Amino acid sequence: MIICKIMPPTSATYNNQAEANQPSLQEILVALSFALDLTEGAVPGHAIRSCLLAVRLAMATGLEQDFISDLYYACLLKDVGCSNNSARMCQIVGGDDRAVKAGAKLADWTRPLRPQFSTVKMLWQQVLPGASILEKGARIAKIAATQHTNHRDLIELRCDRGAIIIRKLGLGNRVAVGVRYLAEHWNGGGYPSGLKGADIPVISRLMGIAQHLDAFCMAQGPQVAMDTLVGRSGRWFDPDLTAAAVTLDKSRRLWQNCLPNDPVEETRAAILRLNPERQAQLSALDIDAICETFAGVVDAKSPFTYRHSVGVMDAAVAIGNVMGLAPDRMQLLRRAALLHDVGKLSISNTILDKPTKLTEAELGIIQIHPGLSAEILGHITAFREIAVVTGEHHEKLDGSGYPHGLRRNELSLESRLLAVADIYGALSEKRPYREALLPSRITAIMDRDVPAKLDGKCYEALRSIMVDLSQPFEGFPDPSTDLWFLPAFDGVEAFI
Repeated sequence: MIICKIMPPTSATYNNQAEANQPSLQEILVALSFALDLTEGAVPGHAIRSCLLAVRLAMATGLEQDFISDLYYACLLKDVGCSNNSARMCQIVGGDDRAVKAGAKLADWTRPLRPQFSTVKMLWQQVLPGASILEKGARIAKIAATQHTNHRDLIELRCDRGAIIIRKLGLGNRVAVGVRYLAEHWNGGGYPSGLKGADIPVISRLMGIAQHLDAFCMAQGPQVAMDTLVGRSGRWFDPDLTAAAVTLDKSRRLWQNCLPNDPVEETRAAILRLNPERQAQLSALDIDAICETFAGVVDAKSPFTYRHSVGVMDAAVAIGNVMGLAPDRMQLLRRAALLHDVGKLSISNTILDKPTKLTEAELGIIQIHPGLSAEILGHITAFREIAVVTGEHHEKLDGSGYPHGLRRNELSLESRLLAVADIYGALSEKRPYREALLPSRITAIMDRDVPAKLDGKCYEALRSIMVDLSQPFEGFPDPSTDLWFLPAFDGVEAFI
């Protein structure tokens, strides 16, 4: 997990001027790929290392530059649909979805009658923690009996969602199709469609090898990664691409900046140098669209937060309009509201969806997420003030907030406003243990924190438009739209 280890600049240190430079698509997606790594429980930098490995393999096999450019973006976004199956994974195992996802990358689940000891150990640790031996054993037996159905469901959820997101971002059909069929196997034993051999898109084949190599290299070293790749050649992986990877490995041209001890910042620099063809700056509307898209990725983590980030953005923008914020500050506020919870992708659904009171340890994990949001977004040069504001959305004026315990003179107006909007958004949303709270109940709760903890002017602006904001959002989005996430199921609760 990447964590802010030092106290960052506070939002109060920034002046009221918008960042002048617009970021490139490459810069934004490289940064946000670290958020996707969090969703999968991967070693930070998994997506960019996979990208380096896949591009090197593509270049070694003589693929054209236009294809390699598509491969580059497909690798950065290969896990963009993964938050969509987190709640389902948690339901299946009754434990930490992120840990199981990470462990599953090292398991050969196509051979259930020949389970690896490491896989059995991982399942025993993660399935129904705290349950009796009989309960754990029964759940593991059920998982084994239904594993192919579960795999198909989970992979369809992530791959379908990933393809929809990539099309929304305008990256083209080849990138979307490559991500859609990432989990297919050379022998036809993969998912979601059971494609076989040359029917599997080349981008999918390359990414499958690359993500395998990185997962095994980070866990067990490069030699085990190569040995396992060769062992699965012709079954999971394209034999010709496997042979090309072996040749690159022997010539020592495969693993630069991709080994366990290589600094992740050097890997980030290498990936940013790799693809200069698409570094044209984005328009403001393009950037807004990316922010909206990743807000959806975050909210898909739990079925009861499926529009939380959009709701917080709506509230923040409405408050900002009442307070007369300048257009550049409104733009910053809107983007910060959409992306404020990207760090929450690091939290297991066993915590996010827990129906009972959190333990002190679980609260500690929750309190890490604003700092992670700030760190991820801080790697986008034009987003550095946005990063600081997102990192402060749980701070309070009296120093009782987190993660840094900042006080009123250290918090900008935008940070204070976002804190008010976030609390309102959480209280106004439906939860499995209660309906969405009415405005009168919300004000009764929030009144207690004004002005000691929450900014009085921001709160009064909220109160003036609360009736307009409180119109209920009925039902779930239509599954044909790009806002479709998992439906609710029994026993799931989103954390406020």
